[in-house]
Amino acid sequence: MVSEEYVYREVMIRNELGMHARSAAKIAKLVQDSKAHVWVKKGDETADASSIVDILTLACEKGTTITIMIEDPSDIDILNAVAELVESGFGE
Repeated sequence: MVSEEYVYREVMIRNELGMHARSAAKIAKLVQDSKAHVWVKKGDETADASSIVDILTLACEKGTTITIMIEDPSDIDILNAVAELVESGFGE
């Protein structure tokens, strides 16, 4: 989906442990080559997707819906990779 400022996808946390340090690290690794900021949003809270600590502050349990947002449309492959990682349960 596209808003005036971001391209984004909503995904649900599927793995039993929710989003923990190992899964947050996988997200941060995926976004390290992005051209602009990548964000993870839960409700009214937004975290920098390149920061493991920032992601963990969202406290996402199994069943939580999050929004992955990119500022630069050329980062669409990164957006899709992060969304697929979350939807796959972080490979766990």
